[in-house]
Amino acid sequence: MKADAIAPLSRAPLTDPFGRDISYLRISVTDRCDFRCVYCMSEDMTFLPKRDLLTLEEIDRVASAFVARGTRKLRLTGGEPLVRRDVMNLFRSLSRHLTSGALEELTLTTNGSLLDRYAQELADYGVRRINVSLDTLDPDKFRKITRWGDLGKVLGGIEAACKAGMRVKINAVALKGVNEDEIESLMTWSHGLGMDLTLIEVMPLGEIEPGRIDQFLPLSVVRARLMDKFNLVEDPYRTGGPARYVRVKETGGLVGFITPMTHNFCESCNRVRLTCTGTLYMCLGQEDAADLRAPIRASADDAALHRAMDEAISRKPKGHDFVIDRRRAKPAVGRHMSVTGG
Repeated sequence: MKADAIAPLSRAPLTDPFGRDISYLRISVTDRCDFRCVYCMSEDMTFLPKRDLLTLEEIDRVASAFVARGTRKLRLTGGEPLVRRDVMNLFRSLSRHLTSGALEELTLTTNGSLLDRYAQELADYGVRRINVSLDTLDPDKFRKITRWGDLGKVLGGIEAACKAGMRVKINAVALKGVNEDEIESLMTWSHGLGMDLTLIEVMPLGEIEPGRIDQFLPLSVVRARLMDKFNLVEDPYRTGGPARYVRVKETGGLVGFITPMTHNFCESCNRVRLTCTGTLYMCLGQEDAADLRAPIRASADDAALHRAMDEAISRKPKGHDFVIDRRRAKPAVGRHMSVTGG
């Protein structure tokens, strides 16, 4: 992949109207996935035509422009990022910013299905920490949640990532009546292997077959249940994302809580999200967005791209307006999580 020069470092850092520096860019490299998780996608999904996607070189160009403006963390997501053809070329190219010191962290969120194939290569390109989405350790339940997934492949991928020296964090969506009875065992399993666990509330993104009110499990309830058996101590650990952590005295591991529904995490939001089509969302829970594909395709010079970035960040809202209740049958936003990036 051609390594385009990043914009001059004299450009001002990106700061939103509320004084929050934008230091974290999440990039969806594809909307496609080899799973169909019940809280994320419809079973019969229609994906974007490949011609609409940014090329890997264009993704690199946008990411590098953000690095030049103060972004210190890049996370590649999907859909499932590892299903994107030649995506390792993108990791290799972006790793130059780790080598230069301009970037602190290059990482990804994955369902783990292809990790056994790519774990060592990811580690070779400077990926030191990854998130693996895993909601259950029951093979039958795993198949029902993901519709198509194979738990054995995911566990093998996690093992490969650990052997490659990467730190793995497990992400689990708390689902009422589905995995709420497993959260304790998922925590002790994760901690027993030296992995932290982050729990996530269901978010109202995109139309899906089951109603989200029927899936929604408040993490305040989950936390209270854990406190009945474990000593949870507030911990200052942060990864740059929205999770707030506690340390479990009995296991020594961390449990993070991402609570967009019951406790808005927007006050310190330093994140924006780039879709695989070049659309920049300044907030996960708002529809307002900016087109970055047009300026990068209009000129080989990045001046127009930086102007578009400045204009977009000037519109970053204070927070989202997520609501799940029976009076609101429609999702907060129409796009699926797989479009914006998990």
